[in-house]
Amino acid sequence: MKILLIEDDSLLSMALAELLTANDYSIDLANNGKTGLELAKSREYDLILLDWLIPKLDGISLCRQLRSQGYQQPILLLSAKNCNADIVAGLDAGADDYVIKPYEPEALLARIRSLLRRSGTISSSRLTWENLCLDQTAGKVTYDEKLIALTVTEYNLLELFLQHPNRIFSRQVILDRLWGFDDAPVEHAVTTHIKDLRKKLKAAGLKEDILETVYGIGYRLKPAPNRAVAVNTPSLDEPESIKPASSANITAVNRVLERFRDSFSEQVGILVQAQTALLAGNLPENLHQIAKQEAHKLAGAMGTFGYPQGSQLARSIEHLLIHNRPFKGEEITEFSQLVEALQQELTKSPGTQTLPAITAQPIYCVLAIDDDTLLTERLQSEAGNWGMRLEIAADLATARDRLDLAKPDTVLLDLSFPDKAEDGLTLLRELAVRSPNLPIIVFTGRDSLADRLAVSRLGARQFLQKPATTEQIFQAIARVLPQSHSFEAKVLIVDDDPAILASLSALLTPWGLEVVTLSEPQKFWEVLITTFPDLVVLDLEMPIVSGLELCQVVRQDAHWGDIPILVVTGHTDAESLQQAFAAGADDFISKPVLGPELVTRVISRIQRVRKHWQLGRAREERA
Repeated sequence: MKILLIEDDSLLSMALAELLTANDYSIDLANNGKTGLELAKSREYDLILLDWLIPKLDGISLCRQLRSQGYQQPILLLSAKNCNADIVAGLDAGADDYVIKPYEPEALLARIRSLLRRSGTISSSRLTWENLCLDQTAGKVTYDEKLIALTVTEYNLLELFLQHPNRIFSRQVILDRLWGFDDAPVEHAVTTHIKDLRKKLKAAGLKEDILETVYGIGYRLKPAPNRAVAVNTPSLDEPESIKPASSANITAVNRVLERFRDSFSEQVGILVQAQTALLAGNLPENLHQIAKQEAHKLAGAMGTFGYPQGSQLARSIEHLLIHNRPFKGEEITEFSQLVEALQQELTKSPGTQTLPAITAQPIYCVLAIDDDTLLTERLQSEAGNWGMRLEIAADLATARDRLDLAKPDTVLLDLSFPDKAEDGLTLLRELAVRSPNLPIIVFTGRDSLADRLAVSRLGARQFLQKPATTEQIFQAIARVLPQSHSFEAKVLIVDDDPAILASLSALLTPWGLEVVTLSEPQKFWEVLITTFPDLVVLDLEMPIVSGLELCQVVRQDAHWGDIPILVVTGHTDAESLQQAFAAGADDFISKPVLGPELVTRVISRIQRVRKHWQLGRAREERA
């Protein structure tokens, strides 16, 4: 469990940190509200312990800001103020609980445990895996009721995995969760601690290794032997080892399904309207077309969400609606029966799903040090399209504060600032000593040979001349970003059905793939050239612009013509597939989409393209 403690009284914060650390919590400290706000927004915490009277930004204001930005984690407010009006003010500002100073340590710990349970972070004080038990109240781990002696780090590691049984944790995320930002070791230390934990558990009697290495991504907890076996998630180097996911992931699937259950009902409602119109002897042309589109979407989506019979029923309805002619008497009867059966299908619980658990996607952090607010705000608004999060420092003092707070993945640094006492070269000299491996791009209007030599000698990776387009700036940043944090690959999925986009994204994300989704095909080209995907997945049938048309557009372009394209279609007849391949598709996936098939085809296709590129590069080097 990781707690952010925001307290300016150094003696009190040290005492609290010792108390919490002794009870197996990992602590980050902030001695003012501004620093606390930055940490809360940039890192994952299970709970915030917040003093009311702190400098720069008081606890109440900090609390309000976090809640206004959608922050959901528990906040426990500490204060010597003890009148009812103050308590009401604290709770109204968004605090979940209020503790009056001075307080009893055990009472404070009990309040913390209560908030963590209430937020769902912990559901019980006992976490178990077969006969292995971690007792959070007693702070001990046993196997077959025999005590296992673990270090604090090993205990916290085990607790983290037991609390999140379906989540994959990268080494960087483990560092963020278990260590403070100022004392985190290198990523290799995580591997060492996990190795030591495995040895101790094995020595205690566990016959099976409970921690699974997900190659290229991180680690996760294996399901206990008496539970269903989870999907074995390989890296892109091991596509042949893909296995179907099982009911261990039902909870994650249901979360996605719940978002779209109402939309399924609304789509079926359109079909009911068409049924009523048919029975009345008058089906308007616009309702006919809308019903056909909704039937097509349901046929593609329902099977993916565990309603295979629903997909078949919707497909039969779609076939009846495809022909734009008056319905015959027996067709009206068949249509009514199919719609009623589809309504009944939605009342059932979904069957076994194939969606893996959804995990958070990594993102790069870029610190832009520049007093040009128009430029930096424009960069900040576009950063998400490039897989980046941009932080801004308008002066060198703010830049130093941010660098003290957390190390970014790269720095974009201007050389000229209004303060004549120092310029960007001053900070570049400091960083050359303090963080020699931090990639820095100098972005400036200065263009003398002396400046270029100084920048080069101080170790900056690139010298970018102003003015430059945002695309040129982001391309420069992408070239210097550390490859160890890179995504395995990026996939762009285009489909006009939000349910399909959510399901396909959930299927692909846990495999180390960054997924970009697009529901408006008319914006395809703009998204394609700004996101630079490694592969495109297109729905064949979409309104306004079809997948066939998009496929043809890509194949006609000199730059993008070779990108792999998979088409997703509910029509697998010979004529439809012939049209898809003639338009330039590399492969097709039939609806409803099966998870293992999608993952296998996507990863295999990306791997083949990369091997071809590597072979071509090797031939060029030999030549």
